[in-house]
Amino acid sequence: MRLSKPQSEVFRDDTRFRVMVAGRRFGKTHLAIVELVRQALIDNKRHCWYVAPTYKAAKQIAWELLKEFLPLEYIDKRNESELSIRLLNGSMISLKGADNPDSLRGVGLNFIVLDEFADMKNTAWTEVLRPTLSDKGGSALFIGSPKGRNHFYDLWTDGVDGREEWNSFQFTTLDGGNVPEKEIESAKRDLDERTFNQEYLAQFVNYSGIIYYNFEREKSVKKSEAHSLMPLHIGVDFNINPMSAVVFIRDKNDLYAVDEIVIHGSNTDEMADEIYHRYPNRPITIYPDPAARQRKTSAGGKTDLSILENAGFTVKVRPAHTPIRDRINAVNSRLKTKSGDRHLIIDPKCKHVIRGLERHTYKEGTSQPDKDSGFDHMNDALGYCVDYLFPVRKESTQRQPTRWT
Repeated sequence: MRLSKPQSEVFRDDTRFRVMVAGRRFGKTHLAIVELVRQALIDNKRHCWYVAPTYKAAKQIAWELLKEFLPLEYIDKRNESELSIRLLNGSMISLKGADNPDSLRGVGLNFIVLDEFADMKNTAWTEVLRPTLSDKGGSALFIGSPKGRNHFYDLWTDGVDGREEWNSFQFTTLDGGNVPEKEIESAKRDLDERTFNQEYLAQFVNYSGIIYYNFEREKSVKKSEAHSLMPLHIGVDFNINPMSAVVFIRDKNDLYAVDEIVIHGSNTDEMADEIYHRYPNRPITIYPDPAARQRKTSAGGKTDLSILENAGFTVKVRPAHTPIRDRINAVNSRLKTKSGDRHLIIDPKCKHVIRGLERHTYKEGTSQPDKDSGFDHMNDALGYCVDYLFPVRKESTQRQPTRWT
């Protein structure tokens, strides 16, 4: 089997965890089989698995292709019922389905291909397959077409963001060389833009109804340089599960989100302690939810505002809630102005911030943010700071509280 130039790029990469997203008919399984055989031949007595979303899919998609590619002189024994091949060097190649997670446990592996990972449960990797690589220092190749921004997208962004031991690749259907350009143009005429971009251009298409539409990972996420002496600006949301905070550095009209804090089942005292110990001897201004002014019986009658002030922080808080639409507009205007300038940059380490900006949507058919998704807490924390420093409409500071916080 010959590999195309894009396939060869992935094949030659020696990163431990590789994630390849590609359009339909790119040749993803073709690459998977070649890589599977190579890994089995690197050394003696290696265990290499091909895992598809279901056992049936593994058999239909890869079994015949594997048998066709693997020369008979390399094979010691082939088991049709178990979809496994033992090579003369003692290595084993096995095909598995993620629909039976118990069948994936208990074996130490050298290499895994996870084909169409977007169609599997994420726990198949995190709870079952990842531990199988630990004792042998094994590696993995994730391949598939995108399906929205789910767990496959999360892994792909690990490589994009430069996480250690991860690398990511993205190719269109045309890059694969298996589908003529004329057919792709025909598909473009037949399909809606969203479907075409996902299936043929291998793009992780945004959710409909996305709130922070000006957030673009490629342009909004950048590694922030160390600013160890600059004052910090921290937005805080007081929801107890989790309590959320976003740490910013301000440079004139620009804000850089350089850190995030998430504490489950917590309270304001614990958040204050965490901020203090994480950033000792730094000038810190906190921008909390305006509800910080309210007394809390759970805190002995103290307010969140007084707790933060007693901890030694400067606290700036509006007298009343800004309308939610104004706060969202303030964030979107920092993410990208009408002229295309970006004044809000997120460090890749702020995973919860990035996920919230990418995925927080309005409730279907309404202009109200979905509070059940869990993405609102970090977005609120971010919004309190951005809205205070760079409000869209200054008169909004005098408005009466609204329902949304």
